[in-house]
Amino acid sequence: MAAGLSMWVRPEPFNFGALQIAPHPKLSMHYLKKVAVYAKTKKQSGYPRMSYNTWKYIACNKMGMKEEDAWLYFEGFDLLCEHSAEERLQLAEKFTDSRSQEETEKVKSQLSVSTLQFLLYLFVQQIYKISLRVSLVASGEEWPMRARSPDIEGRSSGVGAKSLDENAHLTFVLNNLNDILQLLVETDSYAGANDMLISIPAVEALGFLISGSLDRSRSLKQLVDIALMQHVQSKSGFSKISQTFSFRTFGSWLRSNLGNNPYGLSACITSGRRLSWPTSGGETSEREDSGSKRGRIATNAQYAPSGCKIVIISQVCKQTLAKSSKTLEDAAVKIHRCHFAYIYLLSPLRSVNIEKCRHSTIVLGAVQTTVHVNACEDVTLITPCRRLSVNASTLCTFHLLTSTRPLILGGNDTITLAPYHTFYAVLEEHMAKAGIAATPNLWDQPLCLGPDHQVGRPVWELMPTKEFFTFVIPYTMEGLTRETPGGLPTKYERALSQRERSIQSWQKTVKEAGLTSEQRKEFQSLVEAKFQAWLAESGHKRELDGLVTPSPSKSS
Repeated sequence: MAAGLSMWVRPEPFNFGALQIAPHPKLSMHYLKKVAVYAKTKKQSGYPRMSYNTWKYIACNKMGMKEEDAWLYFEGFDLLCEHSAEERLQLAEKFTDSRSQEETEKVKSQLSVSTLQFLLYLFVQQIYKISLRVSLVASGEEWPMRARSPDIEGRSSGVGAKSLDENAHLTFVLNNLNDILQLLVETDSYAGANDMLISIPAVEALGFLISGSLDRSRSLKQLVDIALMQHVQSKSGFSKISQTFSFRTFGSWLRSNLGNNPYGLSACITSGRRLSWPTSGGETSEREDSGSKRGRIATNAQYAPSGCKIVIISQVCKQTLAKSSKTLEDAAVKIHRCHFAYIYLLSPLRSVNIEKCRHSTIVLGAVQTTVHVNACEDVTLITPCRRLSVNASTLCTFHLLTSTRPLILGGNDTITLAPYHTFYAVLEEHMAKAGIAATPNLWDQPLCLGPDHQVGRPVWELMPTKEFFTFVIPYTMEGLTRETPGGLPTKYERALSQRERSIQSWQKTVKEAGLTSEQRKEFQSLVEAKFQAWLAESGHKRELDGLVTPSPSKSS
């Protein structure tokens, strides 16, 4: 490896691009190569950019997909592409203005994506293909295990943690590197002696999966720029005459230089900066009695370049954490093993992964891409986001403002979906930065994926109106937002109005009851006692006790 040169696998295509379900059977290498050939025959509608209409035809007519699955993959890839906030908002406005399915399809038909990068995205779905090894592990039989990178608690990651195991991502790419490169090879481009040629645009597309650096990871460099550098060309197999790369030489060069991600979770855990964000609730004696630990919060923000920032929040238990800061802005956030916690992250975020949390309420600012919830129990999540996906979770409630259909994957039970129902003073400013529009909001149109979903026994429901209440974020911030963006659905707004009228009627009844001063005191004491008992039984007393933490500040 050249001095200062490092390359690694980008985590986002795996963490938020690969769906945690067995891939469609036609997303195999055999069919993807056919897709590549067919796309190039369609010229402008197929290559170098593939229109949605071309992909829909291939997916539905050639691969046997449902139309909603074809859009799912196309939209999922587009979420990972770099678009400006203005472009995202303009697209949302077009969908909002569509008054029929025909008009919606017309908007979709105007979209296109990089053909080669889209093929790589589809290939990455294979990481969740059920293998012999997984089957043996599931049955309790032994299989030789490789060393794994440490997880947040210092233990080795278990089987099934592929979405967060950077070592698994690297292993997947190395094991499948020949297939990945073959997807990028120019049709009939042979250099003789059983070698093939890879074009410069193909290597540029490979940057979707692989990133690099030339200064010991202090700054990012595009893969194609590294491969074309004068002193690297002989090693990367670049020919100035043909302006192409040798398949063999380029593949060998990648294998010899691919390593661990210097901006990944493992690096953040070992080399990141520990943050001392204030929390409240859960006094020391209580934490010691319950066996819980002080929450761990770390970040690589002090050295990570743009697009690589990570914040890890782990083991916040029986406490309230509230933060709005530059450190959080545009960060990939991981919330891990937080129990009986109230977490407010009121900043525009890039992505959020919530794993193994229980009995907690999590309120997020606008999330630019995806919020993924995995292996959680009794978690209430409140967020405006581009996409929500839920896996292996139970008794969870999601209050959403999202322009895409929520994805309910496998292993879930008792999932409740509800409309977004809160605001804070700078919410609309944060939504604009993240490119999140107030409409359309598809919170109530989930897409269930995986074999364990049954039409007659859904694992999800829409929140009944009688259980719906607005949520007040109990912190003061300076800004212009004064109400929930987009408002509430009519039936929920009506339910709140009816409840308000009932309260007013009760207050009027009490006022006109003609109670004496002594009776009023006795009545007030009784109501207060009942209220305190309800606070204790519902768990809201602990939530209120935790609100002594300072208001979210703009500090780091």
